[in-house]
Amino acid sequence: MKATMDNTLSMATNKPALASRLMAHPLVRIVLGMVLTFAAVPLTMIVASKLVEKPYRVAWPQLLAAVLVWFGYRFYVRRVEKRQPTELATQGMGRELATGLLLGAGLVALTFAVLAALGVYRFGGVNSPGLAILLPLAELVLVGMAEEMMFRGVIFGVTERSLGGKAAVAISALVFSLAHLPNEGLSVPAVGALAAYGVLQAALYMKTRRLWICIGTHVAWNYCVSQVFSSTVSGHAATDGLLRGELVGNAMLTGGVFGVEGSLVTLLLIAAAAAFWLRRGPNLMNRGR
Repeated sequence: MKATMDNTLSMATNKPALASRLMAHPLVRIVLGMVLTFAAVPLTMIVASKLVEKPYRVAWPQLLAAVLVWFGYRFYVRRVEKRQPTELATQGMGRELATGLLLGAGLVALTFAVLAALGVYRFGGVNSPGLAILLPLAELVLVGMAEEMMFRGVIFGVTERSLGGKAAVAISALVFSLAHLPNEGLSVPAVGALAAYGVLQAALYMKTRRLWICIGTHVAWNYCVSQVFSSTVSGHAATDGLLRGELVGNAMLTGGVFGVEGSLVTLLLIAAAAAFWLRRGPNLMNRGR
């Protein structure tokens, strides 16, 4: 009888230890972080589509989903990682967001300037600006927040604490690029440019230990490509933006169906920016394992 009771007590004692070990495993934390951060996006869109007619589903579902993504990530950090989400602290948020927006917009402008100099981007004029040009911001803010919290906040953060900085940069950038595999027109240069962009974002995160500059860069890149230069973003169809223009010529320079992110010019420019910020950031050798 005593042996049975001892075994029962031993099993009861081992259960929390096993659960704790499981929750501490990097892959488990990454999966939990991804689910808790992103789950609000499809759920919000499904509920909104069921309850509200399409003409009245403008901007607010995306903004609501962005708020829920925010809370989901903070919940993950506090409950699973058992720490404060300092990477989302609001002090200095405005300055860091502005820096990211300027960096992202500057990269896009430089990319199209080089393409224009090479003769593959032909400027055709300026469209009359209207409030409609601001509507895509809601979706792009959601995308920027969700992807940066998942790829930099969760994947990079967990990997860095487990394997070190060098592995975190490489793995988070690789996963970020592979996440775009379903997009139309993906090519080898596009995968390279996306991976380089992942390295750039990781370098910015390591430099500031905050997500705001990464979110700003992400939003500005997508917005400027689509709504300023009226070009395709990651295989998603182009829309009429502020400037009229077209990419013509060799797909290795124009990016083809995938858009400007599949251009060798984009790959080289983003890789150069990533190398610059890696040099300015902390020494990866000191953060490695």
